[in-house]
Amino acid sequence: MYDVTIIGGGVVGSAIARDLSKYHLKTLVLEKGEDISTGATKANSGIIHGGYDASHKKLKGYFSRKGNQMFDDLEKELNFGFSRCGSLVLAFSEEERVHLDSIIENGIKNGVDDLEIISKDEIKKMVPHVSEEALYALHCPSAGIASPYEFCIALMENAIVNGCELLLNTEVNDITKKDEFFMVETNNGTFNSKFVINCAGVYSDEVSKMAGIDDFHIIPRRGEYLIFQRGTGELINKVLFQCPTEKGKGILVTSTYHNNLMIGPNAQEVETKEDIATTKDVLEDIILTARKSVPDFDTKKIIRSFAGIRATSSTGDFIIGRTKVKGFINCAGIDSPGLTSSPAIAHHITELLKEEGLPLNKKENFNPYREGVAVKLNSKNTLSMKDILPLTNLPLGDENRIVCRCEQVTEKTIRKALDRGIAVSSTDGVKRRSRAGMGVCQGTFCTSRVRELIADHYEISTDDVSERGKISSDLLQRVKKGEIK
Repeated sequence: MYDVTIIGGGVVGSAIARDLSKYHLKTLVLEKGEDISTGATKANSGIIHGGYDASHKKLKGYFSRKGNQMFDDLEKELNFGFSRCGSLVLAFSEEERVHLDSIIENGIKNGVDDLEIISKDEIKKMVPHVSEEALYALHCPSAGIASPYEFCIALMENAIVNGCELLLNTEVNDITKKDEFFMVETNNGTFNSKFVINCAGVYSDEVSKMAGIDDFHIIPRRGEYLIFQRGTGELINKVLFQCPTEKGKGILVTSTYHNNLMIGPNAQEVETKEDIATTKDVLEDIILTARKSVPDFDTKKIIRSFAGIRATSSTGDFIIGRTKVKGFINCAGIDSPGLTSSPAIAHHITELLKEEGLPLNKKENFNPYREGVAVKLNSKNTLSMKDILPLTNLPLGDENRIVCRCEQVTEKTIRKALDRGIAVSSTDGVKRRSRAGMGVCQGTFCTSRVRELIADHYEISTDDVSERGKISSDLLQRVKKGEIK
């Protein structure tokens, strides 16, 4: 019998798991994918919003500023990659300048106390490459950027170190309430739990229906992005937004934590929850719109387009809290600013469980710390190609061997990523943890080398290592037996 079962291993589910791991509880996370952070979390912009734009009348406004303020401590503990770089909302007309005042008014109601409107000259001093057409900007110094999938992975790794259980490739098929507990039926067996927390992302409405709650539905909304090669992020040093519209925050221009320029996303309702295709017309429009903010980025340095599906709720807000089925808690409709809000949502759910009667006894030996994996390259630690080439030719098993030339990822770094309590059976899983495959060649050089390394590390066949997809049955059984940690 589990105290709490969390359905979904995205950033919200992982944040809740980590928060609950501080207490003497038996907690289980069920994730239908072959890895955590494979849904909306991995296709996130990585912006840690200031908390000024989400309406103060909504849960989005309530949780976003609270979550924003938690990231400095989380970065110190979990080393996932976070920088408080600040953001600008650009105004290109006097009419938009008036709209900035309304954003400030809303931000103050959300508890944001560091907002100011700056002039064209001040904008250019901060970000020289911003368009000459930008007349004013709303400056929020406390906004930031994070590596979203590394954050999610760090949360779950730390939760596992502190006693949480995770089952991958485990899809929930039904939920039945039996007196004082739930029977959660999956493709990997049935699990009994006192409480169930629904963090199933775009499928949260379907999971909710399994428990007998049918008061909302999820509208799948696709957002497409373009990302540029590492180093292009130096073009700007702030997250740049345009004045928001009814459709959302619009096209942003930002640097990722690892110094890639990134532009997007759009917002388009799609028919299916798995439609993550990118489209030529949309990407061209994103480029054109982004040039309104920064005219002189180089499209020849684009290395990848990608898309994610946001779980937008029919209520227009986050759905967080108790339901008519006692013990079943929804965390649904978590679209933007979900990443920012996630640690605050996790704390709220913990307090809610306490109110519901779950005993919360703190662990004296809780370990909040987690060593980072991916290395952020800069001028001091970047090798020349002349120095890289000999290291790529070292034999398998040498920790100094460079597996990925573009991102200069060593075998030591990848093996470290494979020894964190989550069996990583795909090259995409290694990419999210180490950045191997995220460079200019997009894995052309290193994918086969990563596959070979995963197979060697787990003593499995290279045929059992996929780009993405279900974990091999052999590896899954060994994980269940505790042979692989």
